[in-house]
Amino acid sequence: MHASNQVICQPLTEHAFAPYGWMLGKPLPAPAAAAVAFSNAATDFWQQHVFDAGAGGETEILWVNYRSTEPMIGTLEVHDLTEQALVPLTGPVLHVVARSRDDGSPDLASLRAFALHPGQGVCMRPGCWHASRVPEREAACLMLTRRSTTADLVRHLRGEADGTESRLATLATPFLLAT
Repeated sequence: MHASNQVICQPLTEHAFAPYGWMLGKPLPAPAAAAVAFSNAATDFWQQHVFDAGAGGETEILWVNYRSTEPMIGTLEVHDLTEQALVPLTGPVLHVVARSRDDGSPDLASLRAFALHPGQGVCMRPGCWHASRVPEREAACLMLTRRSTTADLVRHLRGEADGTESRLATLATPFLLAT
């Protein structure tokens, strides 16, 4: 993390996001480079990533509305068993990520923020700490995740049970998300 407790949002690139997972929304690859791809005058489709919900996990699609414009980030969230994909549909999302340390806590030295625009997204590795904000107004997003992880997180956020697949970390010193 930066000494000023500030993280500056950067453009999403495949290389920059690689330590945290995979960039989604890359252009149609050349035919020889694509494992699964098709293109004709009417449509193009190509494989971006094979999603892994973890052992025994069921994949689900969520519709998520992000609306917080609060620039101070004081809490990060992590999912230990599953990848999680996030694709903005109606507006940009500012997505903060950090790797996990050996003890499972967030590695704030690895903290980065990326601007995700409609038509591109990310798929985070299990153990990737994250938080999301919007720059101006609510943005609807498509999310791919593990069904049991969503249920676990909802119970935890409602105060009904401790999380077993997800955790929240309150940061001793919040940081400013700068664009």
